[in-house]
Amino acid sequence: MAQAETGATGRAKGDMALYSRVAARVAAGEGYYAAALAEHRASGYPTRPFVTIRLPTLAWAQAAIGADGVRWLALALVAGAIAALWWRSPALASVEERIIAAALLAAGGGAALSRLAGYDHDFIAGVLLSLALLAYRADRWWPSLLAAAAALAVRELAAPFVLLWLAFAFEQHRWREAGAVAGLLALVAAGLVAHAHAVDALRLPGDLASQGWNALAGYGVPLAGLAQLTGLRHVPAMLAAPLAVLPLLGWAGLGGRMGLFALLWFTGLATGMALFARPQNYYWVELALPAYAIGLAFAPRGLTELFARLAVQTSKQI
Repeated sequence: MAQAETGATGRAKGDMALYSRVAARVAAGEGYYAAALAEHRASGYPTRPFVTIRLPTLAWAQAAIGADGVRWLALALVAGAIAALWWRSPALASVEERIIAAALLAAGGGAALSRLAGYDHDFIAGVLLSLALLAYRADRWWPSLLAAAAALAVRELAAPFVLLWLAFAFEQHRWREAGAVAGLLALVAAGLVAHAHAVDALRLPGDLASQGWNALAGYGVPLAGLAQLTGLRHVPAMLAAPLAVLPLLGWAGLGGRMGLFALLWFTGLATGMALFARPQNYYWVELALPAYAIGLAFAPRGLTELFARLAVQTSKQI
């Protein structure tokens, strides 16, 4: 989360400063859409297409419990994710792996202590998706669905996570679960239509338009995001890139539904960023955090399995 800067006009610059001003106006009683579009114009931000205006959920939450309240709620969600990790994965992970994973999850979730965290839509959505990933149980999936629904209400970019879940439910012939996930997606689609209408109703002819999201900037974008938004920023550049990719190997080595789902979700998000994100959109990677980092706990297992398979292939060729 970048710190806000102050420009020559005295207005703080940056996304978090923008969202804090919108939240303050909503807390004072102004309607969300009027406040958001006015602040976008005043700050030189685009209002078209409609997705340039964030969903109102987080601003409403800030008006109700304050940005600090949102931060404390995020910390509670991280604690819930740690509990889910500990009780959900005994069959997959050893005690040592779970201890390391819980420590990594706590370290990543500790970003909620930043005073700007309560305004960061991608961070809050990422915490909720981490909880949804770790809390899933085949016989009790509804808490995970609630967490995913909350993530979607904060950030529409959480939709691929839910679409992947729908594909898993269909493939496993879990029809009731698939119906619930499909129903959530239908509700989100209806909500986005309402959001688009609300933005269009207040847009002015001179409003700025976004540059678009077809930059084809490559995998350097998610790697740059991980380097800037995690502890990798304190690691030498020659080590940061391999360490950024290593959690994928750990999730692959974990196996099971959780390991495969995580592997597909994280690689899919990175690929989506490589195709569509501009370099300035590096913060999208927060949708994978803090859960992505705990793949490091399973990386030794993944490396052992990889070397074992390479040894078998080598012996067959000799």
